[in-house]
This record gives sequence, structure tokens and C-alpha cells, in this order.
Amino acid sequence: MSETLSFITNDLRASVLSEALPYIQRFRGQVFVIKFGGSAMEDATLVDSLLRDVVFLEAVGINPVLVHGGGKAINQAMADAGIEAHFIGGLRVTRDDAIGIVAKVLDDDINGSIVGTINRYGGRACGLSGRNVLRARKLPPVTHSDGVTTDLGRVGEVISAKISEVLGIVNSEQVPVISPIASDDKGGLLNVNADLAASAIAVGLKANKLIYLSDVLGILENPADPTTLIPSLDCAKRDDLIERGIISGGMIPKVRSAFEALIAGVGKIHLIDGRIPHALLLEIFSDRGIGTEVVL
Repeated sequence: MSETLSFITNDLRASVLSEALPYIQRFRGQVFVIKFGGSAMEDATLVDSLLRDVVFLEAVGINPVLVHGGGKAINQAMADAGIEAHFIGGLRVTRDDAIGIVAKVLDDDINGSIVGTINRYGGRACGLSGRNVLRARKLPPVTHSDGVTTDLGRVGEVISAKISEVLGIVNSEQVPVISPIASDDKGGLLNVNADLAASAIAVGLKANKLIYLSDVLGILENPADPTTLIPSLDCAKRDDLIERGIISGGMIPKVRSAFEALIAGVGKIHLIDGRIPHALLLEIFSDRGIGTEVVL
């Protein structure tokens, strides 16, 4: 790393810092909700890079709030317990015998690891189970094209977020790290979509930014051509891309929740590729972002 950096001129170093300065000044004291998952969570080097960048945000006076997914770690834990992973419409079927495994992986293993890494890099993080923040209702059974229905089990949709504890952590100058587990009206646990969890938390906090870090560059006009990245997406463009099937599958609820969050008072929404080293800093602190910004 030091050998690579030796080729960076002093002028370039100064230019980078100078470009970042007005953004640091503008964003000081603001709340950024950052959701990350997918491939961005499966590469230890990328996770370390992201969490160092989160510590950087904290150090310059920005208030990051992290919402994480689970992915392959949950698959492995379920396989170890003899339970086969099954998905319908991008949602993990979560039977009664699996919800405890999902909650443990999210709340203890992944959440604890993220908190430990942030603290190791000199930040201050506090883990928080989504069960203390998110309220959800169980999703109804899914009806397939052949008329057969499938019960998704302990899978829910977020209906509200209680953000008092999150605010307390933010006000104590720590980084809240929140898992996508919710409670129902009887106190039972529900597995919820992490994108929608992050959106609900951002709305509750009236966050200045909601940033989705995933394993795609953003919204592409041609999904096979990275040069067709759409830098800005408004409602008319969204509807056109959904109708044409360019925005499809799990991207549809992500994009729709982004617009709902904007309408509810969140400042800006960004969709960026967490596989790009330092994607977070490049999007926030440079004149040209690297992903898609969602606007009304």
C-alpha cells in the first residue's frame, strides 16, 4: 500500500483534500443512514474498507447509522442446522424453527463483528437489535401462478420505527449498528427486508441521506453495460424503467422505498456499489458521484 501511495503526487493529495473540504463542512452534524449487504458483506477486505470509511465519517462530524443484512452467513448457519435455504420473490422463507437462527446470526454474529471492527479502527459503535427499533406485521402467504400458496413463515413488512434509542446512541457520538429483525404486535420476531428497514429508520430520523450499498453500480439503462449508469432517477424515469423490466426483482421494492422515504422527509437517496473500494467516500466527498441519486 505504501509503495502504491508513493506514486501519488503532492498536488494530487492536496486536490483530493481540497475537493472534500466543502462537503465535510456542509455535512457536519448531519445523519446518514447506510444500508449494506450482498457481495459487499462477503469480502472481508471490502467490509474493513467500508467500516474504516464509517469511522472517517464519524471523525469529521457526520453521524452515520448502519443497517446491515445477513446473506451467506444465515445460509451457512441454517445449513449447519439441517435447514435448506428457500427464497420466494427475493424473500427468505423463515419457518418457526429458523427465526431463532436468523436472529442469532444477525444480532450476535454479524452485528457484533461490525461493532468490534469499528471500535478496533478507533470509532465508537453500539450494536442494536432491530427488534428494539422496528415494528412489523407478518406477510400473507404468496400465491403462485399455478394457484398454489406458500406461507413465508416469520417474515414481515416494516410498519414503523421507534428511533428514540437510535437517537440516544447518535447523541452520545456513537455509531448505531442495527440488524433487520423486527417485533410484531405480540413481541414475536420477524425477519424483514434490510432495505425497507433502513428506509423506515431513515424516515424516523429524518436523515439527511439514505445510502444503499449493494453489489450493483446503481441503476443501469442496460444492465449488461456499466457505461449506461443513470446518475439521477426521478419518478417518471422510475416508472418507465419498471414498465420496461429494467428495474426488476428485488430492485423494485428498494427503489420504491427510496421514493417513499424522500416523500416522508429524507434528504437524498444514493444507490452505490459496495464492491468499489471507498465507494462511500467517493459518493459523498467528490464532485462527481459514482452511483445513482434518487430524486423526486
